Amino acid sequence: MDDKLAGELQSQVRGEVIVGGDKRYDEARKVYNAMIDRRPAVIVRCTGTADVIAAVKAAHGAGLGIAVRGGGHSVPGFGTADGAMVLDLGRMKGVRVDPKAKTVWAEGGCTWGDFNHATAAFGLATTGGIISTTGIGGLTLGGGIGYLTRGFGLSLDNLLSADVVLADGSCVTASARSHPDLFWALRGGGGNFGVVTNFQFRLHPVTTIVGGVTFFNKEDAPDVLRAYDAYIEKAPRQLGAFFAWQIAPPLPFIPAERHGDPLCAIVACWTGPESKAKKVLAPLLDSAKIVAQMLGPMPYPALNAAFDGLVPPGLQHYWKTAFVQELPDAAIEAHMAHGPKLPAVNSTVHIYPINGAAHDVRPDATAFGHRDAKYATVIAGMWPDPAQNEANIRWVREYFKAIEPYSQKGGYINFTSEDDKGKAAENFGRSYPRLRRIKAKYDKGNVFRYNQNVAPAA
Repeated sequence: MDDKLAGELQSQVRGEVIVGGDKRYDEARKVYNAMIDRRPAVIVRCTGTADVIAAVKAAHGAGLGIAVRGGGHSVPGFGTADGAMVLDLGRMKGVRVDPKAKTVWAEGGCTWGDFNHATAAFGLATTGGIISTTGIGGLTLGGGIGYLTRGFGLSLDNLLSADVVLADGSCVTASARSHPDLFWALRGGGGNFGVVTNFQFRLHPVTTIVGGVTFFNKEDAPDVLRAYDAYIEKAPRQLGAFFAWQIAPPLPFIPAERHGDPLCAIVACWTGPESKAKKVLAPLLDSAKIVAQMLGPMPYPALNAAFDGLVPPGLQHYWKTAFVQELPDAAIEAHMAHGPKLPAVNSTVHIYPINGAAHDVRPDATAFGHRDAKYATVIAGMWPDPAQNEANIRWVREYFKAIEPYSQKGGYINFTSEDDKGKAAENFGRSYPRLRRIKAKYDKGNVFRYNQNVAPAA
């Protein structure tokens, strides 16, 4: 975008319009994953829906594709692209709670930390992510797996409506009654259909939870995994828990001599009565000798932010993902062979349950294409030193190759990496043909293509 067009756009928006040569440009083009180094044609820091509309129309006139940045956590760097217009929604953080109706409107630049801060004041929450700095937009549009999934479903299962700026600059509200085809596609189809400037969610009563992390020796991982696999199938739905591999960070509750050791862990969130927590958690926590534990009553937002310090902006990121229906002995052996080889304290592997309330929803009710899976596994390679990229990427790829025979075809789009762009059909699963038809209706020119892209149907 040349200076003249940028100047015209600046006269139409209240936010900043930043192009190459501007002293703000290098900082504005940075994203969460430091591996991503791209040079967009223009970055628009939007302040509201009106700015988004003006920017989309300007991109249309200039023939630019649009990359949408919400929380900015996209591992493949979907929030930026060479030669594109970046719509940065990071200043759009308004949240309005209706405690009587148990609903909330939140703008597209909100993180789950912003969201939880606002809803917790009313003793309410909905399914969000594991890290509070994750954006609500990307997480919800791709699925939304978190601590509350077993009780309340995926984030997208709690989405009631969305304000969307389409590729031609028009703005519509998608819901079960208005543009229902678009509403279906938004719930699992990623950022393919427009810019969601406002999300309306259903909320649930959640105040103090019993949560935290329990570490076990790596040698005990098979026992911990088997206990987890057997119990999570029938555990009360108020229990959210996942298995993890983690290098012990230097925290006070971990014995100093164990700092830096690869351990396995159970991370738990119990939203039921505190008096029942010990009994409910026992099948998981009694599965092996405990090395260290930080577990107790806390506000739900505190658990959602508990691991933020391990994943600051500016790390190198390379992830792989798989949906899983069962954990046979051979799969557990694969995890044992690769999990303890974590390359850095920032790296982790999580096996999230997506059963319970998530399985109450019909497979075709939303665009989330792997509703029948029991788990979503993520091998999250994260480290600070780019000199380690080759070796650490190799660890992620070899780990994924080892578990792939015991996984479904396709993975969770929120956990993909840049080299997974060609797997859209597999990752969207059964929903892909229908998504292509809806894409052709709302974005025939594929303006919103910097994502896990759905190709418009011919």
